[in-house]
Amino acid sequence: MSLSDMSCNGIGDDLFAALRERRTIEPPSAQHNGMEIDDAYRVSRHFLARRMAEGEKLVGKKIGVTSAAVQDMLGVHQPDFGFLTDVMQVPDGGTVSLAAHGLIQPRAEGEIAFVLRRDLQGPGVTEDDVLDATEYVCPCFEIVDSRITDWRIAIQDTIADNASCGVFLLGQARVDPRSLDLAAVAMRIDKNGSHAADGLGSAVQGHPATTVAWLANTLGEYGIPLLAGEIILSGSLAPLLPAHAGDRFHLQLEGIGEATVSFAD
Repeated sequence: MSLSDMSCNGIGDDLFAALRERRTIEPPSAQHNGMEIDDAYRVSRHFLARRMAEGEKLVGKKIGVTSAAVQDMLGVHQPDFGFLTDVMQVPDGGTVSLAAHGLIQPRAEGEIAFVLRRDLQGPGVTEDDVLDATEYVCPCFEIVDSRITDWRIAIQDTIADNASCGVFLLGQARVDPRSLDLAAVAMRIDKNGSHAADGLGSAVQGHPATTVAWLANTLGEYGIPLLAGEIILSGSLAPLLPAHAGDRFHLQLEGIGEATVSFAD
């Protein structure tokens, strides 16, 4: 049975408070028996509304839990989506302050980001539609974080928690997505000067545009479009890497470009 609006809004309020106070809560799915995926998306949208009420602006969407490596790591075996706001974006080469950005238990993901030049709305969006609608792709670090204690998440929990989004940054490269085979793009991540992870574009559902098409079609079921100018994060190409104060990460996407991020207290 679906949760009431009051229950969903209450969970969203709890997650918002956890974000602002840099603390975790127990998994909502364990506290609310029968919580469904649609309930979790209602929570996510209320969580977003609380942030926007404080002046944050929506700048894009993110797809999470797309690769087998991440699904196996988290024990969650289907994709989800969340929302990006302007406050979540940090500059390439910049330093993420764990305290200032409200991060609790962050992990770094290397991704291919899409920036749209026209709207997309499902149903029926294809991979070719995504490529036609994309202004450019670029390298991306998403720093995922969880307001759920010890990352003990079911799919309902990560959805409710804005797909476990923390902050993100875009590399400076701007590449036409039709100029290369995105599925074959190789990624390397170094952490503190040492090799830490590798991945391929095909790690996310076979092709990054496939995940963006999934997002457009899934959001279409909720009446939500992907809008021109929005940033779309297509999912991690490799396992998540824990991040702590003092760490520095560098990623290279073959044929696309690079990005760098550092962490401080």
